[in-house]
Amino acid sequence: MMNEELDPTQRFSDRAANYARYRPGYPHAILAVLRDEHGLAPHMAIADIGSGTGILTELFLRNGNQVFAVEPNEAMRQQAEVRLSDYPNFISVPGKAEATTLADHSVQLVTAGQAFHWFDATAARVEFQRILSAGGLVALVWNARAYENNALMAAYEQVLHDFGMGYHTVRHRSHEGDLALLYQEGYTFRQFTQTRELDFDTFWGGFLSASYAPLPGEPKYVPVQQALRSVFETYRQGDHVTFLYDTHLYVGRIT
Repeated sequence: MMNEELDPTQRFSDRAANYARYRPGYPHAILAVLRDEHGLAPHMAIADIGSGTGILTELFLRNGNQVFAVEPNEAMRQQAEVRLSDYPNFISVPGKAEATTLADHSVQLVTAGQAFHWFDATAARVEFQRILSAGGLVALVWNARAYENNALMAAYEQVLHDFGMGYHTVRHRSHEGDLALLYQEGYTFRQFTQTRELDFDTFWGGFLSASYAPLPGEPKYVPVQQALRSVFETYRQGDHVTFLYDTHLYVGRIT
């Protein structure tokens, strides 16, 4: 079965290790916005939904929060359990956005990093209302490649377009309508920029962490690797290239 035809909760089963190792983190500025503009404090309990390998979860654990990391994919969840085992406030939960299994009104903040576009927005809203305490917030975060006005990023994006691989389906999963369904009372938006210096192993590994990336042995695996190697060699500075991201943060109340 083609990967894009899988249940969304299973899309990353065969690339969880690459996801944990190569995906970018999230800027600490997210914490500052949530603290200064929305009252986030270390004593608050958080449900990180679609928590994957725990990248966003760890940001809040470091802030001192208790975090329920709700993830339906066993391979991804196991990566998080290894990564975050030293945090006493980390609680791994097999569940999904529409059925978290958490207790009523048990958290003050719901978060999702790089995941909300896979949720059923209407059902997730109902579930988030159930688990949030009065006045609770929902914060959604995405790291988006900043490919406009940058030759390297545009060339990388062009390879993804040229080879297809289901990228177009994922790339064009618009979440604007789903945001309106979730945040019926409105939301605030903030954007941050971050850069990463990547050697080729990290550059290639980050690509392989995507749900649309071909696996070893599949026909497009070697041609895509060669195309991305060419991009890397064209734009490298020494042994690395500089990747650019725009991090998008949406915050609002739904109760």
